[in-house]
Amino acid sequence: MGFLDRFRGASYFSPMTQVVLVGFVCFLCPGMFNALNGMGGGGQVDRTTGNNANTALYCTFIIFGVLGGAIVNLCGVRWTIFGSGLTYALYSSSYIYLNHTGNGAFTIAAGAILGIGAGILWAAQGMIMVSYPREEEKGRYIAVFWIIFNMGGMLGGILPFAINYHSTKDSLSDGVYIAFVVLECIGAALGLALAPPAKVVREDGSSVVLVKYTSVRIEAVEILKLFMNPMMLALLPMCFASNFFYSYQFGPINGSIFNIRTRGFNNIFYWGAQMIGAYALSFLLDNQRMTRRTRGIIALAIVAVFFNVVWGGTLKLQQKYTHGPLPNGETTDYPGGLIDFLESKRAAGPIILYTLHGVGDALYQNLAYWVIGSLTNDGQKLSRYAGFYKGIQSLGATVAWQLDAKSVSYMNQLIGNWVLLVISMFPMFYVVYTLKDHSEEPTDTKPTNYYDEEEKA
Repeated sequence: MGFLDRFRGASYFSPMTQVVLVGFVCFLCPGMFNALNGMGGGGQVDRTTGNNANTALYCTFIIFGVLGGAIVNLCGVRWTIFGSGLTYALYSSSYIYLNHTGNGAFTIAAGAILGIGAGILWAAQGMIMVSYPREEEKGRYIAVFWIIFNMGGMLGGILPFAINYHSTKDSLSDGVYIAFVVLECIGAALGLALAPPAKVVREDGSSVVLVKYTSVRIEAVEILKLFMNPMMLALLPMCFASNFFYSYQFGPINGSIFNIRTRGFNNIFYWGAQMIGAYALSFLLDNQRMTRRTRGIIALAIVAVFFNVVWGGTLKLQQKYTHGPLPNGETTDYPGGLIDFLESKRAAGPIILYTLHGVGDALYQNLAYWVIGSLTNDGQKLSRYAGFYKGIQSLGATVAWQLDAKSVSYMNQLIGNWVLLVISMFPMFYVVYTLKDHSEEPTDTKPTNYYDEEEKA
């Protein structure tokens, strides 16, 4: 069956429809957030407030990422995603206040609130994306989600590029932030359109969940067990490194050597390239002519080679400058000053390199989700695994954003990113090597508050 054929004839209660819906939620909420972050400092000249807001965000994300799976299991996916989506709109609106007052306190507080919402949203998203499809379709479903999700980043790049095309300011205008807020509110409302998990049925007639009993006590115990799970412990470096590179890519690269309209232009390609990377990798991850272990090892080898080549090129670029525009009015020390996309000779190399970082992000994170989804087919376990992944990922992001906020040299940030990514490959290899062709299935079938409530809703 072809890639696009998966969409044809899909009913509302099919796994593909649900993955597409949650993809559009993330298109409009995290996708817009990614676009805003991709501008460097939330589109502000001084990245300090944006960096501190991201630190606050990821501090709460650490906690609610880990707890998110339990919250989703107890409360259901629709209302948790709706409430979580509104925290993205609150965060974007805080930059309008920052534009007019210069006071970053509201933005930092909004970042902390967003961390709560994001932790819960991504746990719900991860559960839907990796537990709804059949085993042989997981790579494709992850790619479908990733493509739709990153369309949001592309749109979020087009908006500031178009609105600020003739602007001479180095900060985004209110109009851009207002557009983000409106889109994020629509995304939050779309979460209410999701079907209850108990009603979702695969093409072969099987339900996506075997209804299980859960409670606060059970979820608390299961969360603690995550930190004693050998597979989860082996994946800690992968989780920690998987968003660590964003602060370097968005700040020291995109936010430091390009002018404001070119940053938006670059993000169109950065997020667009993610769609290509996810689509290409899905063919390998779902190739049934090879064992799951073989597919995983080949994918990991591709990611390792690709990352080392791209970060090698980044090292060559980084040797040309030490800082970007500063709050005191001093411009970047990149040769020739800030790059505009119309300066084709100066712009081509750095823009292509930044785009390749987008491809690398998609390859790494799609592989990470596929590995996690290969450990089990149990939806409740996968919601906890996804929450664990996002929580530890946020711990890494917290450290990374503070490195830039504390003005750690760009070269040291680059080296730190590169070393972390290389280290993460070794335990990932161990986990991939232990993968079996068929994951464990859920066995407990006692009724639960969560699914009963979702059925009645």
